[in-house]
Amino acid sequence: MKSTAKLNTSPIIPPKAGATIFADIRNFFIHKPSERTLVKFNNKEEREIYCKRIMQRLGIDVESYSVLNVHKIGLDVPVHYVFDELLQWSGDSTCWPNHLAHVHLLNNRLEEIEIHLFGRKFYPFGLFSPLFRLDAIRIQRIPATSDYDNARYLLYKCSGGYPIGVFSMYVRTSIPNENEIGQAQLFMAVGFDFYGRKSPFRVNPVNFFWEMIHDRVTTNTLNRFKQLCEWRFQKIQNGIGEIKH
Repeated sequence: MKSTAKLNTSPIIPPKAGATIFADIRNFFIHKPSERTLVKFNNKEEREIYCKRIMQRLGIDVESYSVLNVHKIGLDVPVHYVFDELLQWSGDSTCWPNHLAHVHLLNNRLEEIEIHLFGRKFYPFGLFSPLFRLDAIRIQRIPATSDYDNARYLLYKCSGGYPIGVFSMYVRTSIPNENEIGQAQLFMAVGFDFYGRKSPFRVNPVNFFWEMIHDRVTTNTLNRFKQLCEWRFQKIQNGIGEIKH
């Protein structure tokens, strides 16, 4: 389908990687980006329906997991290009706090990832070793034949010191009827096993302080990723760069 998006004329500046742990704290914890990404709901029922729709699209058992929060952001970039950028996720990313939570691809594969607190692989008594490990449940590189919105995603089972059950980055074509702006919509969602079906914990471990930090880091990550994608795609539109395959 031919894109109707207008050529970007204003220059876009790519995000810069922080040089230290303190720079990561400033860029991802303290900085408040201009574009909010947390999806807001009018009531609990609306939230549950929305989250179940996402989990069902990803093939997650809605009876076992509960989604903490869903974040989404619109990008003026084609879906396939956004997903290509997601596939470049590594310890060199400018969109992730790598000094605080260093990304390590096992065997250089996205299917197996370990994230280490402050880049350290070993801590006394095995604490935070790793901070969390991601094992791919499914990486949907091309849309399913029955998919009408060109969706692609990465879905992981998570373990380690961070209390997450599943983690996903999901991108699809924008839906005008839902007042979505841009060519693509990128979602980031985490699912928790709150009810002890897959862990010994019987009490919801997420408190207000943890959730506030999670939301701020996710919002900054998505805003920086949008900035990076649109900067690179603008270069392509202006004949300066090439699309990566």
